[in-house]
Amino acid sequence: MTEKNKIKCGYVTLAGRPNVGKSTLLNHIMKQKVSIVTHKPQTTRDRILAIYNDADTQIVFLDTPGIHRPVGALGHHMNDAAHNAILEADLCLWIIDAACKHREVDAGLTPAEMAIADRLKQTKIKTVVAINKVDLIKPKKRLLPIMQAVVALGFVETVVPIAALNGDATDTLMAEIITRLPQNPRLFPQDMLSDKADRFFVSELVREVILNVTHREVPYKTAVVIDSYKQMRRQCEIFASIHVETNGQKGIIIGKGGEMLGQIRETARAEAEEMLGCPVTLKLHVNVSPDWSTNPAGLKKMGYE
Repeated sequence: MTEKNKIKCGYVTLAGRPNVGKSTLLNHIMKQKVSIVTHKPQTTRDRILAIYNDADTQIVFLDTPGIHRPVGALGHHMNDAAHNAILEADLCLWIIDAACKHREVDAGLTPAEMAIADRLKQTKIKTVVAINKVDLIKPKKRLLPIMQAVVALGFVETVVPIAALNGDATDTLMAEIITRLPQNPRLFPQDMLSDKADRFFVSELVREVILNVTHREVPYKTAVVIDSYKQMRRQCEIFASIHVETNGQKGIIIGKGGEMLGQIRETARAEAEEMLGCPVTLKLHVNVSPDWSTNPAGLKKMGYE
């Protein structure tokens, strides 16, 4: 490969606590939904690869589950996915929530953020910090203790305050990322968006709706598996199973007279049609798979390996 075929190109892992805005930022950068977003923590369960391209840059973003104190096999799987993705990267983009409710007023980093800092320092991977949700902080001088605490860590290359939801300063952040990427030939075809198949994104759309319309333990005990995905000339026919752990959770998902399941199906179907660009027939079935989230065999059955 000649030098003229090389561009700014590399892997960038988005890491941080749950609900700091990693997926929101990635969707803004990609200008389309590649990672589901809800107000609930631990929405992202696996690493999601998204490929940003322009004329002289390719960034392979790895969106990861929020790093948290794990409970059960699923929690450990999510943390492992995040930590392994960091080790794959040329650069780690550590995202910090400026409006974190666990942060004392005018304080620096929380204990949970310091734990992430310790792990990142051990990896010796190039790290950029984005302090997100700064639009929620008033007066802005309240950001100074957070920024000072990040700089004091000693290994962070730069700190950029951003608001991912409305795109404030994301151009500045992208420039800081790009300047730190190595020179490489493109790692993926220029028209490729992700390494995941469409069926994965449909399953995530269904799970996103469930996360948004259910409460308590139900969204965290739910998995969606695509049983059949048929793409015909002008339409898609998709059969999916929604797995929960108890009959009570199944009843909540189905709802009175099937009303909740119908709402989930229609909302996800409309999102899938927009994503796939064709009419979609979506059929959903609810299964009880006891304790699937607490054991390795259950995780494998749901596609979390």
